[in-house]
Amino acid sequence: MPPQLAKLGEVALDFLFPKWCVGCRQRGDFICQDCRNSIARINEPLCPRCGRPQISDILCPGCVSWSAAINGIRAPFRFDGVIRQAVYDLKYHNIRALAEPLACLINDYLMANPLPGEVLVPVPLHRRRLRERGYNQSGLLARELGKLTNLPVVDDCLVRQKHTSPQARTAAVAERQSNVDGAFICSGSDVYGKTVLLIDDVATSGATLNAGAIALKAAGASSVWGLALAREI
Repeated sequence: MPPQLAKLGEVALDFLFPKWCVGCRQRGDFICQDCRNSIARINEPLCPRCGRPQISDILCPGCVSWSAAINGIRAPFRFDGVIRQAVYDLKYHNIRALAEPLACLINDYLMANPLPGEVLVPVPLHRRRLRERGYNQSGLLARELGKLTNLPVVDDCLVRQKHTSPQARTAAVAERQSNVDGAFICSGSDVYGKTVLLIDDVATSGATLNAGAIALKAAGASSVWGLALAREI
């Protein structure tokens, strides 16, 4: 498609379906510059494994005793304010177009804080929840991030075989770990010998990402880093 025609299509689409900022509800972009500047970021020093902010860059008390399969977890933003609303709109209001600007935010973080990764793997939904929602928000984020990073997206090797309650509804860390214990299986050879970036929208305790890493490493992945848009602190 010629660039002029593509631009005309964008203008027409914006006229028919205008963008509104998820934070201030002003017309223009899904996240306006003022709201982007207000987003609460997660800054160093961090626990090198779970990625939670703390006063030093050594393992936090929770990770000292955590026999984790995942090499580490990182997220650029706190799950609060504008980011919380954006994730909610992406997941529950069917505003799939939000995946693009949110993936841009993840890519900005990744460029400043590189992580080892040859392939992107989104955290999958159970088929029951996928039928209910119609799409996997982590899959949308991974595909948009793949366009920006030129990394291949492998979205069919990791399967969620256990239908679990949302992690946000489980309070204790031990309960969250038990909730996703054995939740995933990984088939095929697409991740064998590869360094994997496991993509999710929100990390809570890290139990879901770790369960995914267990399955990916069982399939031969050489390392698995979790990369989420946001995390609960």
